[in-house]
This record gives sequence, C-alpha cells and structure tokens, in this order.
Amino acid sequence: MSQRKVTFAHGEYYHVYNRGNSKQDIFRDNLDRRRFQNLLYVANGMNSFILRGVPKEKVFDFERGDCLVHIGAYCLMPNHFHILLTPAVERGVQTFMQKLATGYSMYFNKKYSRTGGLFEGRFKSQHADSDEYLKYLFSYIHLNPVKLIQPDWKEFGIRDLANVQKYLSDYKYSSLLDYVGMRDEGVIVESNRFPEYFRSHKEVSTELIEWLTYRTLLDHT
Repeated sequence: MSQRKVTFAHGEYYHVYNRGNSKQDIFRDNLDRRRFQNLLYVANGMNSFILRGVPKEKVFDFERGDCLVHIGAYCLMPNHFHILLTPAVERGVQTFMQKLATGYSMYFNKKYSRTGGLFEGRFKSQHADSDEYLKYLFSYIHLNPVKLIQPDWKEFGIRDLANVQKYLSDYKYSSLLDYVGMRDEGVIVESNRFPEYFRSHKEVSTELIEWLTYRTLLDHT
C-alpha cells in the first residue's frame, strides 16, 4: 500500500478533497448535500454514531465528543468536495475523513441501490504551507460554485458579476454563508482556529469580488 505523502501536523492547515469514482456525481439532490453537511458535524468527534438515529432537527445537538479536526471552510460540488481543516488530535484528519466517507457512502449506496466504492480512492490533501496560499484557499474553495453557472469564467472572465454574486449568496452548500453573516457560524466552521485574514463580513465579500474581477481584467487586457 502506498504511503500518504502529506503528514498531518498539529498547528498546520490542509486542503483535503475527493471526488466520485469515475467522476460520477456524489450529490444528486439537496437532501444528499444536507446529509453530507450533517456528517461534517456529526463525524467530527470521538464518539461513534448512527446518523439515522439522530433527529434531523437535533443533528447539531448530538454529543459527538471532542473534535477530531477544526474546519475552516468547505464546499460541496456535484461530483466532489473541498474542506480546509487543521487537526485537533493526533490522526484526527485520517479518522475524520474515514468516518465522513464511510457514513456518506453507506447512506448514498442504500438510497440509490448501488454497491461498490463511491469515491475515487483515498482522499487527496495539500499542505497550506504559507500565509499567502492559506488565504488563497478561502477564496478558491468558496468560488468553486461559480463553475456551475459559468464553467469558463477562469478562461474568459465573469460575464455578469451581479448574477454571480447573487448565486454565491444563495448557495447553501458551502461555508461562505458563515463568513458573510448569512448563517450562524460555529456549528461546522470554526474560523477562530484559523488566521484572521478577514475582520468583517464586508472584507470577505470584497476579497471574493477582487478575485472575480481580477480574473476578468486579466482576460480582457
């Protein structure tokens, strides 16, 4: 068995991600996305769980025990997901990702009457080894949904900035809403465990707009 190249160290930050086997969709409807979000909370703890035994309206009251990781950002896309995290305990990242993948795969396979692996092997990871890269990851992860309404935006620039801003503000399946004050932070996301790059909700929005418009200006000069 090949060894993982990234060693997850306490106090360091990592971008972890995975996609569906053969690039298949892993989220087919909003119930799937909501289940994965619930698992981001429930699986992130020392306690074992059976999610179907936890009332939907009380998922975030579940006594999960001490956290395995601290999550700084996440985004769900049709056939893949992104998570920015830092380990809370030794082997916290590996344990959390195993619980997350196993719990979601069992749910998905049962719901859609399928068998076999859902994900494309083990999750992938990148070490955010500089402030510049870590700050960039917050924008990169939160801007992923733009590809759903304009797949070529990085090549040709944003055609309708107002429409993109509205789409991102309506997209419930990333942590952006936590950062712009449209959802209570602290259930899944723990921004206080990460460097304070943004001192206000407005600074977050400004940073994203700058990324979008910078890309647009590059492609029109």
